[in-house]
Amino acid sequence: MIKVLFVCHGNICRSPMAEFVMKDMVRKEGLGEEFYIASCATSTEEIWHGVGNPVYPPAQRELAKHGISCDGKRAVQITVEDYNKYDIILCMDSNNMRNIKRIIPSDPDGKIHKLMTFAGTDADVADPWYTGDFTTTYNDVLAGCKGLLEYLKDKQ
Repeated sequence: MIKVLFVCHGNICRSPMAEFVMKDMVRKEGLGEEFYIASCATSTEEIWHGVGNPVYPPAQRELAKHGISCDGKRAVQITVEDYNKYDIILCMDSNNMRNIKRIIPSDPDGKIHKLMTFAGTDADVADPWYTGDFTTTYNDVLAGCKGLLEYLKDKQ
């Protein structure tokens, strides 16, 4: 089983979008049993008294436009233990890459990457928290996840 973890700042927009887009992709390819896919945050801003906020409603609506549900998802924060639990850890932007190093100080196995590198670019996944443009974010996530899935299938 390939274990994939998507990471963003709050785990209410980009990383859950990536989690559920990727789950949808592997399911449609008949590979659902071969993957474990999750998402988390580098911060605790969306976690109150141990309970994470749900996916931001505009992100939920964008996923729903594509027939994807994220029901039940709540924000969680990455832990140092997650490094050993997952085969690949995908950050949505350069700030996430920097912030993850506070929690996971080293990457000896080369597991931590920016998602968009799998779309052939060093760009960040557009942050809809600031732009309000969830369609562009979805398109970035989709491109990154498509490239990631091809990469992971080639490694098997």
